[in-house]
This record gives sequence, C-alpha cells and structure tokens, in this order.
Amino acid sequence: MSKKSLFYILIIGILILIFFIVRDTLNQPGIDDMKSGFKEIVKYRNDNNTGPVQRIYVVTVKDSIWSEMEDYGNIMPHTKYGNTKVYFFMENSNIPKTLHPGEVNFDPQYNKSCIALFEKSAMSQVAFNKHPF
Repeated sequence: MSKKSLFYILIIGILILIFFIVRDTLNQPGIDDMKSGFKEIVKYRNDNNTGPVQRIYVVTVKDSIWSEMEDYGNIMPHTKYGNTKVYFFMENSNIPKTLHPGEVNFDPQYNKSCIALFEKSAMSQVAFNKHPF
C-alpha cells in the first residue's frame, strides 16, 4: 500500500468518526422526549455566586412516571457544592406560586399535592422521594 492511499484511508476513517460523534451529540434525549409532559411553573436560585448555590424548581406532570421524574431531576442544572431540589406536582393540583430558600421552600398547605421530590445535594448525592410529605 502506498503512503497516499494509507493517508486517504486514515482521513476517511477520521471523518466517519467525527460524523458519529457529532450525530450522537446532537441526538441526545431531552425533556421534550419524555412522556410525562413536564412544565416548569416556578423556580428559585439564590444570588450567592461565591458560596453554595441553591436551586429550587416546581414542576407539573401529566402522568406520574417515576423513572422519568428522576431523569428530569438529573437533567436540571446543578452546581458543585450547591443544592438542587425539584418538587413534582400533578398538572391540575394545588401548586405553589412562590418559593423560599432554606429547608421549607413553600407554604405547607401545598405539601399534600406534592407527589415527588428530587434532590441533588452539595456532594452530588441524589435522593428521589415519592410522596415526600
């Protein structure tokens, strides 16, 4: 085999590899691919950029597919040494409109409507609780 044909085979192989990498990157599953019909209602992020960042989300779902709720929680942004909480509610239930930082993130009157809580802690430990209240 000549150097020229080896060069062309190597270039074709690299181009095929690049094609598959780009295709896989652009075809990643996302929230729109999930069947539960997630809709973000309200979110909170503290203004502290030098310390732990706290993110809190209230999300409604059409169907309670637990594995998709956990996947949704894993897709949400998380900051190292921060805390991310996602509260899930059924679509037409009693839903909080405001969130507060700390341990209690919304008025306790909404606790009965919350069907799940996804939490990723400061050390990236994941907890998914069905009916947390």
